[in-house]
Amino acid sequence: MSLNTLYDLPAPAKVNAFLHVVGRRADGYHLLQSVVVLIDWHDTLHIESRADGKLLRNDLTTPLPADDLCLRAAHALQLESGSGQGAVISIDKRIPTGAGMGGGSSDAATTLLALNQLWRLHWPRSRLLALGLSLGADVPFFLSGSNAFMEGVGERLTALDIPQQWLAVVKPAANTQTGTIYESPLLTRNTDAVILDSLLARGSWASRSNTVSSSQAALLFGRNDLQRPAVSQYVEIGQAAQWLENQFGNARMTGSGSAVFAWAGAVQSAGTSTQPTVTMPEVLPPGWLGRMCRSLEQHPLRGWAPD
Repeated sequence: MSLNTLYDLPAPAKVNAFLHVVGRRADGYHLLQSVVVLIDWHDTLHIESRADGKLLRNDLTTPLPADDLCLRAAHALQLESGSGQGAVISIDKRIPTGAGMGGGSSDAATTLLALNQLWRLHWPRSRLLALGLSLGADVPFFLSGSNAFMEGVGERLTALDIPQQWLAVVKPAANTQTGTIYESPLLTRNTDAVILDSLLARGSWASRSNTVSSSQAALLFGRNDLQRPAVSQYVEIGQAAQWLENQFGNARMTGSGSAVFAWAGAVQSAGTSTQPTVTMPEVLPPGWLGRMCRSLEQHPLRGWAPD
């Protein structure tokens, strides 16, 4: 019997340990550098193939736009591969929207990885990455399967080994508009570019060929260049950052969304039920979402596409 349904597929969120805008291309796209880290706050997808070529989506929790990134990813893969198969994509949405945590991009990446299996396309990761970039800047990161140093507009990725960390993540009620942040006169667009070798020397992240040591100072490297213009437009982001600063001593925005996070210490026993030494307060300000998260060493579907 051939496989035609995949259940309980994780689509993990991410945080940007730092996010620097180092330039701008002639076509207006901003050039970025970032260390992007997978975390265990995730959506769950269930995907069933269809023989009639139709692509449908079921929203199991939060209603999504009619033409969300999952369906666009499925349509793009169907078109590029010439497959006559379809699918029903059911999404249990848990990652907050408008948070800068990459939820939509992660859902799209999980959809591509799953359909690559269900439709028996056997595309290599490099081919999925090229398709993913046409959908959004964060999609290639989730397809890559690893924590990474990201450059360009999201297409240049260097896999990093990062020791597992606890982090507190808070999403205030505000939802940002990415375009208005990037257009802001307050945005710094000429941050000095980071040299990867000097970054690796900081010690808490390393390329796959190097040993890894844990250093909280390196996790606090840099800043999010989008935070200043975002806070000027959405006062709640600044309030959430100050709230986390008071709780944990460090806080910064992730991506271009409204979520902020703070590192809360290394995971001492990876893969166990070990609890963080600090916890999220039980009562958050009205309208805010928050939880303690653990960073992931790799994407749960890392082996689903051949390198």
